[in-house]
Amino acid sequence: MSTAYYKTEMEFFVDMQRCIGCKACEAACAECETNGQQSMIHVNYVERAVTIQTTVQVCMHCDDPVCANVCPADAISKDEFGVVHTANTARCIGCSNCVMACPFGVPFKEEQYDMMMKCNMCYDRTSAGKKPMCATVCPSQALYYGTREEMRQMRPNSVPVNTFQFGKLEVKTKVNIMMSAGSTMLKVD
Repeated sequence: MSTAYYKTEMEFFVDMQRCIGCKACEAACAECETNGQQSMIHVNYVERAVTIQTTVQVCMHCDDPVCANVCPADAISKDEFGVVHTANTARCIGCSNCVMACPFGVPFKEEQYDMMMKCNMCYDRTSAGKKPMCATVCPSQALYYGTREEMRQMRPNSVPVNTFQFGKLEVKTKVNIMMSAGSTMLKVD
C-alpha cells in the first residue's frame, strides 16, 4: 500500500454533545461494501428514561489495542497509521475475547459469519485520501474527520482528548473525543 494517499495530518474527532441521534452515520456505514451491509458505528441513548441525548460508539483505534492483544489467532492488526483493523476473516476463530476485552465495548461478534467485526475507519476510503463515510454525512458534525487546526477553529472552547482512564488502566487512542477547554483526560469509573 502506498502511503502517498493516506493523509497522516487528518484525525477523527467525536463531539458527543453534538450527536442528534439521526443515525445517518449508521446508514452510511452500512452502505460500505466491505461491511456486508452492517453498520460498524452505533448510536445509543445515554439514559433513555430521563433524556433523549444520544451518543456515538465508534472504534477508538487504541495505541495498544487490547482487542489485538487478547486474540489467540492473531487475527486483529494495527497498521503503521494507527488504524486497528477488523479481524482477518481467514484467521478469526470467533472466540469473542476481543469483544469482552475492549474497554470501549466496540467489537461485536457477527454470529452469521462467526467472526468479530468493528470499524476500521473506512480504510478503503481513508487510504485513498477520502473521509470515513460516517463523517461525510453527520449533519451536526458530531463526527468530524479533518486536521487539528480545523477543529481548533470550529470549536475554540473545546479540546481533543485521546487519553482515557478506566480504573488503573490508561488507554491512548487515535480517535479524539471533544471535551471542555483545559481537559487532558477522560476518567471512566
